Amino acid sequence: MQNKNEITLEKHGAVMLLDIEGDITAFSEPFLNEAYKNANDDDAKRILLKVGDDCYINSGGIAVLIQILAQTKRNNQNIGIAGLSEHFKKIFNMVGITKFASIHNTVEDGLEALSAG
Repeated sequence: MQNKNEITLEKHGAVMLLDIEGDITAFSEPFLNEAYKNANDDDAKRILLKVGDDCYINSGGIAVLIQILAQTKRNNQNIGIAGLSEHFKKIFNMVGITKFASIHNTVEDGLEALSAG
């Protein structure tokens, strides 16, 4: 398990892609908050989180993601998540994350969906 995240921000038209490398845990909070702040500084209204293929997400990481989702709701932003394994898609659905973020199989699908609406 990694304790550090590398998050790259890439602008794709109207969508800001946050490419997250590393596991998403409670230790990810400062990295995700900084990336989200930078996206806001760029006036992003549509955000896509891309998680790495071998990303591990624990309950602390889910809590951090929920905090980000709450901020996007307050800021009237659309957010999606791409790259999740089937296991995490089920967990995100069970804990209600899918009510606040769209889930996409690929980054391309996410960028297309968020760009359209």
